[in-house]
Amino acid sequence: MPLGILVPLVIAGIAGIAVLLHILGLSRPATLASEDAARTAWLDEFPDDPALRIVLSHDHTAALIETGDGHGIVWPMGADTTARYLTGARIDRTAKGLRIDLPDYTAPRIRLRLAPDEAELWPHLMETPA
Repeated sequence: MPLGILVPLVIAGIAGIAVLLHILGLSRPATLASEDAARTAWLDEFPDDPALRIVLSHDHTAALIETGDGHGIVWPMGADTTARYLTGARIDRTAKGLRIDLPDYTAPRIRLRLAPDEAELWPHLMETPA
């Protein structure tokens, strides 16, 4: 097949797939509908360390987790969720929430959009011993 036909065909195919995924609603970021959803997301990553306490964000896009081994966080990464411990994290307030710098090359920085009262409260909850 000539390159002049193949390139537009591939571009149209990729664009068509992207549009179809968006129409079907599969391009929306994940949310945590409830504490049980946050608990399940945490257990998907750390099945041997159950959550003792869960604090959901106001928009259900993140959850602060308290376990017997310390604090952690669950947040969306695309249409799925991921979770990390907060051990050794540096937490800074931003205009729109929090920035969490983790000592983890797989997720070095998390930016959370939080309501002002949550952005004030969450760092204090993270400091309290689990």
